Amino acid sequence: MTTRPDVIAMNSSDVVRLTDEAAKKVKELLATEDRSGLRLRIAIQPGGCSGLNYQLSLDDRTLSGDTLITFNGFEVAIDQASSSYLRGAEIDYADTSDHQGFTIDNPNIAGSCACGDSSH
Repeated sequence: MTTRPDVIAMNSSDVVRLTDEAAKKVKELLATEDRSGLRLRIAIQPGGCSGLNYQLSLDDRTLSGDTLITFNGFEVAIDQASSSYLRGAEIDYADTSDHQGFTIDNPNIAGSCACGDSSH
């Protein structure tokens, strides 16, 4: 990781926590990509019926103001605007007959819409 003065490196417990299942899935996704330097990017974007949408993607960019968190074998990047919304959040992954995908338990969000993809 190249150190930049406008990027904040933190321990995982300082902002978000990934469960073992979520970390395992991120590692699987990273392993399937044919590009080095990828990390999980977590962002909250305006939109959705309740006002905010979570976005999880694989990204090789480091943006000004990013918080970089090192987990067991990979990095997570969170943009400056999303960091305060995600502080204390837990990201999990499930693969069951009822649900497949990542879920975010976020104590900073007051509510969400019925689809579960947006929040306020």
